[in-house]
Amino acid sequence: MRIDGGKKKMMWIAILFVAIFAASYFMFPEEHTDTVGIQYSSFYQEVEKGNVEWAEISGNRVYFQVKGDTQEYSTTNPQYDQFREFLLLHDVAIVQTTDMDSILYLIMDMMFNLVFFGIIIGAAVWLIRRSKKQFPVIRKTNCSFDQIAGMDEVKADMMQLVEVLKHPQEYAKRGIRPPHGILLAGSPGNGKTLFARALAGEAGMNFIAAKATDFQSMYMSIGPSKVRSLFRKARKKSPCIVFIDEFDGLGEKRNYAGQGIDKENNRIITAMLNELDGFEKRPGDVVVIAATNNIRDLDPALVRPGRFDRKYAVANPDTKTRRLLIQMYLKDKKLGEDVSMDELVNDFMGSSCAAIEAVINEAFLSASARNSRMVQRIDLDKAFRIVEGREDI
Repeated sequence: MRIDGGKKKMMWIAILFVAIFAASYFMFPEEHTDTVGIQYSSFYQEVEKGNVEWAEISGNRVYFQVKGDTQEYSTTNPQYDQFREFLLLHDVAIVQTTDMDSILYLIMDMMFNLVFFGIIIGAAVWLIRRSKKQFPVIRKTNCSFDQIAGMDEVKADMMQLVEVLKHPQEYAKRGIRPPHGILLAGSPGNGKTLFARALAGEAGMNFIAAKATDFQSMYMSIGPSKVRSLFRKARKKSPCIVFIDEFDGLGEKRNYAGQGIDKENNRIITAMLNELDGFEKRPGDVVVIAATNNIRDLDPALVRPGRFDRKYAVANPDTKTRRLLIQMYLKDKKLGEDVSMDELVNDFMGSSCAAIEAVINEAFLSASARNSRMVQRIDLDKAFRIVEGREDI
């Protein structure tokens, strides 16, 4: 039978109370009810005479018995350092007990320690689990360059790079090393992430994806530690491709006169520089691919050759690529008689790959609302207005 979380907590609380009750029952001394109290001076004299058989020190009282007398007596505990020594020197058997206050203090101290160390251990476990979940490693991206429409020149360069990444030792014998970093620049929605995933898939490398916001924190120095954590995991899972999206939000030009967030940004860039410079010992194990919308905003020291050796412009698709994308997104769907492929290719001039997919999907939603399986010009015009905000359509 499975116990749910609420019942389990109640069970542990009940066990704790039972343990405290048992400890108080077995550890607390029995009450001395039938005793005769005397002055400490009288007790002192009896001890000196050697008449005291045993004495029990319990908190603020001393309970004792005189030789040959069955009566139990009590007196005040003087609580000085040599008191036990004084009794032992006069052959008094000492029974040391702990008073209720001391036992309660001990129990509370134990409970505090349990809670304190429980919090520390719980926090450590939480941090370990969180660090494992952060920057997850994808072992197989199941992506290839065949899934990327057009952009043949960039794909050809990438395929050449795949061979270097697959056989780094062979190329090292020729004095050729794989690039440390690749920078993909261009407007959003044109497949920069897909390029990175496809490269990892073609080269058979692990893949870790991150974005600039993953390194931002309200606490100082957390950003640099996350950078080190990312690359530490990448090296452990090497060969690995690290893809950082929105790189301009992470590696923008350093402002040494700034305050607060500017200084934190400087520390993040410095940590990134240190990590990028640490790849020379094992070339090809970790390759960084960064995507940015504006390369001019990046810190020059960060994107210089030797750190990011290759830079590619991933622009909006050209005529050939637009045609391939439209055919891919249309699949088995049909266009109406008032829409031609050539017109549609021209309509998407200046649109990103993501915008093309969104417009075609929106157009088919519009056609479906009309109970039609074919996309008419009216559906496309509506889709352009919704997705790209075109007023001239």
